[in-house]
Amino acid sequence: MHNVILWLPFVLLMTTPSHAQELKTVASVDLTRYAGLWFEIASFPQRFQKGCEFTTATYTGTDKDYILVENKCIRNRKPTGIRGKAFVVKGSNNAKLKVQFFWPLRGKYWIIDLADDYSYAVVSHPNRKYLWILSRTSTMPDAVFQGIKDRLKEKGFDLTKLRLTRQRDN
Repeated sequence: MHNVILWLPFVLLMTTPSHAQELKTVASVDLTRYAGLWFEIASFPQRFQKGCEFTTATYTGTDKDYILVENKCIRNRKPTGIRGKAFVVKGSNNAKLKVQFFWPLRGKYWIIDLADDYSYAVVSHPNRKYLWILSRTSTMPDAVFQGIKDRLKEKGFDLTKLRLTRQRDN
């Protein structure tokens, strides 16, 4: 792909500083239900996503010990993206993954909020410097978005950094 960009989990390799409140993941994740297309609704902007619009992530199960990951966006009116692998962290009930776009580097990908029907997910790193709100649809009801933001604030996130991602329908 053109203009290969360093996407979300790759930069999640930062060390985790101590916080007054330890970041918790969801209790468990059914990876079969988690697989598929997700639209980025909002995020903490990262330089590797600069200029991206219509950002999506697709997760595909395999018969191997990893999940295929494909992140895409439109930058300067051109499609761009990157492919990688996600590995489940043992003992996490699939709520913690390590994502690899460039061998041997793996970044922390923690699922910290997830709708019962898998209609939305919130992903972060234990250092709280990275955050993505994902949805199965390109838009999210305001009440759902506000509920997610309320829970993020309770978890110690600085929501002044949160920015909406432009999607085709919003």
